Amino acid sequence: MTLREEFELREHGIFSQYAAFSDSSMGRDAYEEQCDIRTIYQRDRDRILHSKAFRRLKGKTQVFLAPEGDHYRTRLTHTLEVSQNARTIAKALRLNEDLTEAIALGHDLGHTPFGHAGERELNRICSDGFRHQLQSVRVVEKLEKNGQGLNLTKEVRDGICNHSTSGMPKTLEGKIVRLCDKIAYVNSDIDDAVRGRVIQERDLPQDCVRVLGNTLRERLNTLIHDIVSHSMGKNDIIMSEQKYDALSRLRKYMFDNVYINSCAKTEEKKAERMIRQLFEYYVEHVDELPEEYTRMVWEQGETVERAVCDYIAGMTDRYAVATFQKLMVPTTWQVY
Repeated sequence: MTLREEFELREHGIFSQYAAFSDSSMGRDAYEEQCDIRTIYQRDRDRILHSKAFRRLKGKTQVFLAPEGDHYRTRLTHTLEVSQNARTIAKALRLNEDLTEAIALGHDLGHTPFGHAGERELNRICSDGFRHQLQSVRVVEKLEKNGQGLNLTKEVRDGICNHSTSGMPKTLEGKIVRLCDKIAYVNSDIDDAVRGRVIQERDLPQDCVRVLGNTLRERLNTLIHDIVSHSMGKNDIIMSEQKYDALSRLRKYMFDNVYINSCAKTEEKKAERMIRQLFEYYVEHVDELPEEYTRMVWEQGETVERAVCDYIAGMTDRYAVATFQKLMVPTTWQVY
């Protein structure tokens, strides 16, 4: 018996009956021999962790575009916070922690530079539209490894695809990540907004604070305990109505006062114009795309817009700015 088979057997002795067992996975689109050490979901987690798209998350905006300071969240730190909270819940409920971690680490791989401002602009100008969760699936299926994709399991891809509020994952592990994404971004964004003096802790709706807590630590502790206590022994991931309502109202407060109307978001119009001009330029000059993207058009039948969308969505903030300056900003010249 291999180590992997021992781990799979151990899962049946430890996990809840509602867990996604590693030896019961629906598998991958392309068949592969199993690893003798790692379970199928451990391999998915490792593939995501070692992907180029995952490394680029450190250079992508979470909420505040180009903030002055080293302690503001990036898309990478957000991803790690989602992963940690989700793993805590999965372990407490005796669900598959490896599957949970793989979904969490991969859920935002398709996010654009400049946060949701970049996503909104690509969705506005691309005729096929743009949604970051679908782009995350596209990254792991088609874009990574020079077009080969990562060949992840169906369960991981389902969790990635359905992690947004409008989605509903098929596994409990995916449902955990879906809730933890919202919990992480609302609470960490409050922390960043307070740090940036966009809001103050005392500005938060007091009815929500009384239910969830006064600090980041208290709110996370309250919400994680609420999910665990209400989901224990059930074939669902549940929050109490009181806590979910308080979280939803806190999220609305953040949209009204930080995500849309705050002074920290004033630079986003510039980012949107930058994304739009890059998109228009590469649609007209498709031959200037990197080879892996032109090959998608000439050999694989992808539309020019989709290839350009893929290229821009994969950029970090810094790379997008540098590319824009190279293409759009005149440089001085001198005759020697």
